[in-house]
Amino acid sequence: MQLNIPTWLTLLRIILIPFFVLAFYLPLEWAPMVSAIIFIFAAMTDWFDGFLARRWGQTTRFGAFLDPVADKIMVTIALILVTEYYHVWWITLPAATMIAREIIISSLREWMAEIGERSCVSVSWMGKTKTAAQMLSLIGLLWRPIPMIEMISIVLLYIAVVLTFWSMFQYLNIVRKNLAEP
Repeated sequence: MQLNIPTWLTLLRIILIPFFVLAFYLPLEWAPMVSAIIFIFAAMTDWFDGFLARRWGQTTRFGAFLDPVADKIMVTIALILVTEYYHVWWITLPAATMIAREIIISSLREWMAEIGERSCVSVSWMGKTKTAAQMLSLIGLLWRPIPMIEMISIVLLYIAVVLTFWSMFQYLNIVRKNLAEP
């Protein structure tokens, strides 16, 4: 297994997860800001490790496996923490929907790879837009500096949910023929 800077950045993102959770639960006034900063830093390493891997030609199988895992774990934990903090159905339902979509699409990608059609379900611009809205929403919902930011973040959460469904149905439509075969 080859470890390079992009892979180390991905590993750093995984290492940050317990610190992110601990910061969220600190009984201090500045805890929400710290947890949001850790989340922002993790999101930046997600973008940066992919950029460096492609730019420097340092893509590896291990990195290709680990990067989406680290991303999905961090986002899922953030969604769970936000859901616990707000403890209302109108936050829980979109969070649960996004987590379910990630499980469905990850399973779909794995299955398509098994039948040699992985490229059919590669990340689309819709998925990237969904991720951007989701990340911005989570930053605001973790930090909660002022009510206006919370409201904007909730609107972004719902935009992310719409994009979640849209991108999921796009993926399912692309593989429809393969799913229908006996």
